[in-house]
Amino acid sequence: MSEDSQSQTLKAILGLRGLVIDGELKAGARVSETIIVERFGVSRTPARMALVKMHEEGLLEYTSSGYVVASFTEGDLFDAIEIRGTLEGMAVRFAAERGLSASALSVLDRCVEEMDEVVSLGAASMFEDFARLNDRFHELLVTASGSRMLSRSLESIKKLPFAAPNAFVHTAYSNGPGALEILKSGQRQHRTIVNLIRDRKGTRAQALMLEHSFSATAYLQSVIESHSTLDSIPGLSLIQRAGLSASLLKH
Repeated sequence: MSEDSQSQTLKAILGLRGLVIDGELKAGARVSETIIVERFGVSRTPARMALVKMHEEGLLEYTSSGYVVASFTEGDLFDAIEIRGTLEGMAVRFAAERGLSASALSVLDRCVEEMDEVVSLGAASMFEDFARLNDRFHELLVTASGSRMLSRSLESIKKLPFAAPNAFVHTAYSNGPGALEILKSGQRQHRTIVNLIRDRKGTRAQALMLEHSFSATAYLQSVIESHSTLDSIPGLSLIQRAGLSASLLKH
């Protein structure tokens, strides 16, 4: 594939993903090559590849009439979060049981320290730095597992926008002191997880990592309780809204 073709394909993929995640293309909307070609000025081959890629990521479904934007239930949302937490729990257990080098533990320690520094600022401007470091922390844990199979499985589930580690961080943080406390609690869990890996306590690390994944639910509860718009959360436009608040608040 030529450099120009690769560039066009990436443009089509990112553009289409943005339309879906931002809610411009609603759940059930038909998506064709023509729409992508006209919207992003790419040729048909990159447009076709973008459709295939978004189908692989689960954001599009293939029907008898072509590709349509996927929809998800509230149960799908919670399942996705729990699956991610379960897989990340396996990652930290593997890391603890197999052991990490002093240098690998040092990298994890430094990442947590940098997040401590960012959280201590307590300002809205801290979000971008925290989100970047949080992504790095979760990536380091997967690398620490030493498992390519686990890494591939996690990549698949994290492609759903509401299942990613940072799915609700910014929206929740912007809703005041209560949400900030949730974020700080999650950060304390980060430190404990690293210490459990260091102490080779795999089972405890695994359990805490699963609990940590449910911070996403706590973030979303904070948004609901503060009456913030759910549309501000990337990807949530794909969730069927009926009874959303009541269902979430039960978790």
